[in-house]
Amino acid sequence: MSLLVVNETRQARLADRCQLARNFWSRGLGLMGRASLEPGGGLLIYPEWSIHTFFMRFPIDVVFVDRQDTVVGIRHALPPYRPYAGAWGARYVLELPAGVLAATATQVGDHLAVTPSPHPPRRQ
Repeated sequence: MSLLVVNETRQARLADRCQLARNFWSRGLGLMGRASLEPGGGLLIYPEWSIHTFFMRFPIDVVFVDRQDTVVGIRHALPPYRPYAGAWGARYVLELPAGVLAATATQVGDHLAVTPSPHPPRRQ
């Protein structure tokens, strides 16, 4: 499944071919082993509030997002082999090609829209 991720605050597309990592294995593997992340690509890790970049080969932009789809933390061009990056209150993490956050002026407090939504339906 491919997701569309838009920064509604800035009216900017962050990713139009974003993959969803939702199970134990896909969340643990993340982007490890890949040579790059293509423009328009991304990885949304749900649920998650922190990441590492061990065994990665390239820097990435990282967005930490809460339950209301509000950006609660960002990291520009996070290099490989960092032991930890996270943000308090995050519910999911969006990994993007380095430079996307600067190009879209994405900031803490911005609201994102993810289509289709990664959030599970609420029980009545």
